[in-house]
Amino acid sequence: MKDSQKYLSQVQKFYRSLKRNTAKIKKVEYEDITESLIHAAVLEYMTESVTKAAFKRFEEHFVDSNDMRVSRPEEIVEMLGQEGEDARKVGVSVITILNGIFKRYNTVNLDSLRKLGKRQARTALEKIDGVSRFCVDYCMLTALDSHSVPLTDAMVKYLRGNELVHPEADFEEIEGFLTRQISAANAYEFYSLLRRQSETKGAAAAVKRKTKTKTKTKSTKKTKGKK
Repeated sequence: MKDSQKYLSQVQKFYRSLKRNTAKIKKVEYEDITESLIHAAVLEYMTESVTKAAFKRFEEHFVDSNDMRVSRPEEIVEMLGQEGEDARKVGVSVITILNGIFKRYNTVNLDSLRKLGKRQARTALEKIDGVSRFCVDYCMLTALDSHSVPLTDAMVKYLRGNELVHPEADFEEIEGFLTRQISAANAYEFYSLLRRQSETKGAAAAVKRKTKTKTKTKSTKKTKGKK
């Protein structure tokens, strides 16, 4: 990532600050790889609190993952308790992923991936229909004990808005930068702290205000230059 050394100290300072003000975070680990992927499909668009509530309803409504696979996206959306484009994306994503797993493995069980090396397992996940980069990273981190830092759109927007990464860096560059700076032992904690911060009430608005202020300042300078 461009100017990585410049942003390294800011990320480390940010991480230390959040750790000081938060109780120790226990890493979430899944024995069921498919369960991890489905959680990721919801977490990519919904907050942690919405996801947690939705999965309680999923468990009550569906017999198992295969039962969920043959349901309709509208059923998933209904149990999310949310409306809008993001909720519809979740509904489609969950069904697409489950059917993608079944199409490739003739089952919704992904235990066979544990027999593969980390790189091979990642490649296998990437080949499943509907599995996004976030889903792959979340699954590798929480189910396959691999080093990754999953990033949602909100998390990346927060990082850029608070000048913790280069404003023009893309997802891949940002993820690569964070993975190099945050150790495997701290990856889940950092992901969780950053995620919670990006979901904090007013976080998005603060970033938006900051961006507007910069734009206004830049515009003013240009006007003065013309005079």
